[in-house]
Amino acid sequence: MLKIGDFAKRSGVSVKTLRYYDELGLLKPARVDERSGYRYYSADQLLTIKRIAYFKEEGFTLEQIRTFLNEDTSSPGVKTALFSKHSELKNAIHEAQRQLDEINERINQLSDIKSLDEVSQITVRSEPSVLVASLRDQIPMDSLCLLLDEIKQYVRKHGENENHPLTVLWHQRNPENDLVDVEVAIPLSKPIPEIGKVRVNWLPAIQRAASLVHACNPYALYCPKISHVQAWMISNGYLQSPQEAIREIIMTPDKNMYGRLQMAELLIPIQAESTIFP
Repeated sequence: MLKIGDFAKRSGVSVKTLRYYDELGLLKPARVDERSGYRYYSADQLLTIKRIAYFKEEGFTLEQIRTFLNEDTSSPGVKTALFSKHSELKNAIHEAQRQLDEINERINQLSDIKSLDEVSQITVRSEPSVLVASLRDQIPMDSLCLLLDEIKQYVRKHGENENHPLTVLWHQRNPENDLVDVEVAIPLSKPIPEIGKVRVNWLPAIQRAASLVHACNPYALYCPKISHVQAWMISNGYLQSPQEAIREIIMTPDKNMYGRLQMAELLIPIQAESTIFP
């Protein structure tokens, strides 16, 4: 007979673990001294410890292992348990492969996204019309994220991709009550129903706009780069179009956002008759 400490050293299993196995009925001592309470193990129980280790390496739970150690365990019962673990592991492999594919997709996307430290030059470009689901409301300064979340949930509910580049249109700010008239829009592959405040229409094209790709907090209600682009427009002889809303296109979805900043493109429409200085 081996005392629990000696048995622990020979088996490579801690005394604490042996006591836990005893509580579970997984491996009870061969004998317990009634007066001292010392646990004693027989040499052949070293084989049982090794069998437990083998089963644990294969991913079986202690409850499952206890079934395997029972003397009355039948071959059909063992076979059923093995097939169950086989199916469980296949599902785990499938899920791990799905996660691996998503990680690979993230890695590939990073190579296509400009570094947050890279400062883009202001350019002039056009923006085509696009079919969108949009939601417009007058909201407090800190509620843009709620509006964004609402339109994303809506398009997802109707089978559309919520991760398409999302456009924020700044219409007008009311200085009296600190509310801003803002609209959020997500491109659609096909028309979907309009319910409540959600509208499905073609977002108007922009013939010319000053464009700046920059690092931005997409959930902030005001883009600090607006004044920077407006100053550039003035210095270059461009007039801002008063009839068209300033737009900010969030270029990558929330799932690919690292930290608090994300790449976004600011578009300030240019008045048709304005010209650049010679």
